[in-house]
This record gives sequence, structure tokens and C-alpha cells, in this order.
Amino acid sequence: MKPASPLPPTDLDTLMGRAYAVAGLTLAELAAQAGQKVPSNLLRHKGWVGQLLEWHLGASAGSKPEQDFPELGVELKTIPVDPQGKPLETTFVCVAPLIGLTGLSWEASNIRNKLSRVLWLPVEGSRDIPVGERRVGMPLLWSPSADEEALLRQDWEELMDMIVLGEVENITARHGQVLQLRPKAANGQALTRAIGHDGEPILTRPRGFYLKIDFTHTLLLRYYACVT
Repeated sequence: MKPASPLPPTDLDTLMGRAYAVAGLTLAELAAQAGQKVPSNLLRHKGWVGQLLEWHLGASAGSKPEQDFPELGVELKTIPVDPQGKPLETTFVCVAPLIGLTGLSWEASNIRNKLSRVLWLPVEGSRDIPVGERRVGMPLLWSPSADEEALLRQDWEELMDMIVLGEVENITARHGQVLQLRPKAANGQALTRAIGHDGEPILTRPRGFYLKIDFTHTLLLRYYACVT
């Protein structure tokens, strides 16, 4: 019988205490505590690390379009890093809305809510380290500075303008300084409604917002340079 997940934390101190408790442990150790098996590779189990750490921390949101710890206003993001602490991939934030955009503002957007306060958990991600032997790093509780939010907002507004103008198919990962929009789906067959060039409804692949590697690398560097 699998052990029950911890109850959702009722305050930040409890959440951060749990985050510090998993720091330094291997994924195999954490999986054993949760009664789970470690996958041999993560290609077919991309979300496994995040789900394992959600279990240990008591995250309650699951796949709902809200923060992982809605009572605390905190979003959890695991981030695979190389031996130098550089993220190995972009960080998914949330699915992008492609229709019903009239009146949508940055202040009321889901992405701003998700990024208002993030608990980052770096995890060793180098492929030469077996999945079970990868360790979790020290947690970072982060909120965007005024400058960081300005960059995020600028990219979001430019990308949303392109979507509204029917340019969603022309958006590439190169658009945006710190934020990018690219297809997000379990397979290439999934389609959703969007706006075409002439304002007509079209079908396209769902899109997601991702933080670029340089952005997350900079914030991790700044934090860990302060604590070492």
C-alpha cells in the first residue's frame, strides 16, 4: 500500500521546511519514500520529477489552471540543471489562451498569477547521471523584480498581440526576450481553436508559455552566488 501524500502546507514556513528537507536527497530516495518506482529514463516520463516533488511538498492544484499551492500563492517549478547550475531546458509556465482574448490584461493573466511567486527546485539533469542518482538542490522562493516583470509583460503583450492579429502560426521560439511561445501538447495530433489571418476561426496546435534558459539561468546564478 502506497503511503499517503502529505497534506497541503498551511503556511510558507511549512512549505519551505519540506523543500529544504528534500534538498540533497536523490530521486531514488524520494521515490522510495513515496512508494514509487524510478523510471529508467525521463523521455516517456517527462513530468515524473515534478510530480514526485509535488507529492513530497503536498501540492494540491494538480493540473488545474492555478498555482500549485493556491492557499499560499506559490507555484512550484522543478528545473533540471547541468553541473555548473545552468538550466538544461526552457521552463513551461502555462498554456496560452488563443481565443476569447478581448479585454485580457497582463494583470489579470494566468501567467502573471503563476509567476507572482515561484518555488524553484533545481534537480541534477545531466544524462550521464542515472535518474535515481540525481539529487535535488537547495530551494529558491522567488518573485519577479520590477525589471523582470517589465520584461515578462513586454514579451507577453507582444506575443498576445500577434495571436489577436491572427499571426499565431508565425510565432517562433525566437520571439521574446525572456518568454517564448511554442506548441504544447502530448502529441502533434491535438488541435485547438485560434484566430486566423482574416479573423476567421482556425485549428492549430495548443501553445504554451515558456521561460527562456538565459532568464532562469540569470536568476539562479544571482541567488546561488549570494548563498555560497
